[in-house]
Amino acid sequence: MVMGTQRFRDYCPEQDFLFPPSLREWLPENHLASFISDVVDKLDLSEIINYYDNSRGGQAPFHPVMMTKLLLYAYCIGVPSSRRIEKSTYDSIPFRVLACNQYPDHDTISEFRRIHLTALSRIFLQVLRLCQKAGLVKLGHVALDGTKVKANASKHKAMSYDHMQKKTDELKAEIARLLAEAEAVDAAEDTRYGRGKRGDELPEELRFRERRLQKIEEARQALEEEARQEARAAQPAAEKAKAESDVRPQPKAQRNFTDPDSRIMRDGATKAFEQAFNGQVAVDSEYQVIVAAGVTQECNDKQQVKPMVERLKVNLSGLSPKQMSLDNGYYSDENVEFLRGEGIDAYIATGRLKHGEAPPPAPRGRIPKGLTTKERMARKLRTVKGRCTYAKRKEIAEPAIGQIKEARGFRRFLLRGLENVDAEWLIICLTHNLLKLFLWSWQPALAG
Repeated sequence: MVMGTQRFRDYCPEQDFLFPPSLREWLPENHLASFISDVVDKLDLSEIINYYDNSRGGQAPFHPVMMTKLLLYAYCIGVPSSRRIEKSTYDSIPFRVLACNQYPDHDTISEFRRIHLTALSRIFLQVLRLCQKAGLVKLGHVALDGTKVKANASKHKAMSYDHMQKKTDELKAEIARLLAEAEAVDAAEDTRYGRGKRGDELPEELRFRERRLQKIEEARQALEEEARQEARAAQPAAEKAKAESDVRPQPKAQRNFTDPDSRIMRDGATKAFEQAFNGQVAVDSEYQVIVAAGVTQECNDKQQVKPMVERLKVNLSGLSPKQMSLDNGYYSDENVEFLRGEGIDAYIATGRLKHGEAPPPAPRGRIPKGLTTKERMARKLRTVKGRCTYAKRKEIAEPAIGQIKEARGFRRFLLRGLENVDAEWLIICLTHNLLKLFLWSWQPALAG
């Protein structure tokens, strides 16, 4: 290449380094990857490290601290796929820095996450305690909200109990027909060629239908067992035996063949029905730190108030928020009484205003006697204080969910099964809290 009189900085890709470079110098100061590395160095990872037994011999595994840093950073930036993490260790500087130029393949990354999923989810509590020490959790006001997250399963792989019964009858009839045809063919061949055939071959069409029938039968029995368990919980002891003999699942009760723990749910944002789980978050108002999180199979949020408050108290050593705001999906008289018993000033919507409908005027004077629990709550939310307090919910929980789903792109679980997705949700939420610490310039080096 002919060069003129232009002046440029030196550029020589073939130039060798005279001194070993520092990996940290590859990143700008105060980069998120460096922050994640420093935080993980402060965490107690003994549960993960102690899993490994060096006495077994063989090739040494990748260091679990390094693997934890890779996974947490990946979830922070919305790259949880093990294949994308593997690729990033080659072509992304932050990943190369965290991996110290090591390259675990996607199978290794996926297996590390599978083995240590529970231990990784427990880091949520450690990070939450760091948020407390940093002053990011005040518990003056906590908002509870839920969001539907797609399961790692297609809704087209689900079948209703009613359809299972019809399909079972159809498949049994088809299997009987195919068996009769096979016997007729065998008899004709024996007559024509003699008895030389083994006779244990099954037509592929028959094998397919038998496998499908087995799957449907297993799913149908699982739905029936769920219905029996619900009946046991709902009926007095004396009536349980009788109730179980009569109980049947609802005709529209569904089970998914790919992830049986997932359910068909209506997404509040898109209004579409998806195969999903219901992710719950309790968010502190001060800095939008998630103080409790969990996943449920229930489409409805009404049953989640008590479990989430109990998780919150465990996470925060028995502390409870002074106030809580919840949308109308959580309303029930029982939830109002439960929160009152916990000493929490609750603001739960009792209904929704229609689009364009003006809110009712603020009440005046003393609270009338004889109001129901729901009427008292509705009146409370119409007061000036009630409106201002409940309005905080949209500034607390909804932005936290938006940051997870929109900014980081987490809209579908990678894992399957309720226990696994609950752990994965905790990892998502703990990385949300890590990002809050990073945003507010918390210094791991200064932490005790």
